[in-house]
Amino acid sequence: MKPNHSWQSIQAEIIRRISERIWVPGELVPKETDLAKEFAVSRGTINRAMRELANAGLIDRKRKAGTRVALNPVRKATLDIPVIRLDVENRGVSHKHMVLMQKIVPAPALITGKLGLATGTRMLHLRTLHFAGNQPFLYEKRWVNQTAVPDILDVDFSQISANEWLVQNAPLTTGDISFSATNASKDEAETLGAKIGEALFLIDRSTWIGTMAVTNARLAYAPGFQMHTSL
Repeated sequence: MKPNHSWQSIQAEIIRRISERIWVPGELVPKETDLAKEFAVSRGTINRAMRELANAGLIDRKRKAGTRVALNPVRKATLDIPVIRLDVENRGVSHKHMVLMQKIVPAPALITGKLGLATGTRMLHLRTLHFAGNQPFLYEKRWVNQTAVPDILDVDFSQISANEWLVQNAPLTTGDISFSATNASKDEAETLGAKIGEALFLIDRSTWIGTMAVTNARLAYAPGFQMHTSL
């Protein structure tokens, strides 16, 4: 890897090693001095990345005993995000999705502000339409911070949705979620087969790994959608 890494990029690389089981649960993590040499940064930079990972529950740091990958990092640190495909299939119909847009562009201030990223940060922008049977079910507008999950740039989204890939590969720890009703915009109405101004159920969700922003998703459901939950 190239020198002059930020603590955030080092954090992302360590998360990758943990999520891909390069470093397995319970394994002793290399010493901070060794990691500082590997990444060509100061020990303070490594310490900051490790501190945030410990706060997220991905590693256990014990004085004199060293640092180890948490024995149950997924259970401790993963935020439970529903998989859209399973939501549709649990309704007794087949699911399919279509990627309408995929590009890397500077994110608007509204998105970077929500995620705490620098203005103009370039992010992966996806627009995806999910179907329940042959009917539009959900229009997903998603922004992804590829620095947090660099492997996402190699994903074929015709085979797996960004939603499902992130659930499987990103150990999300915190999120900010809002539920509301919104009036369908022209774009949403045309995509979902609704009328302009028709009421839609909306979920706006931002997620992080530790302090590292991962994604913001705006999920607009087709008219008639009902959310089911249990206690």
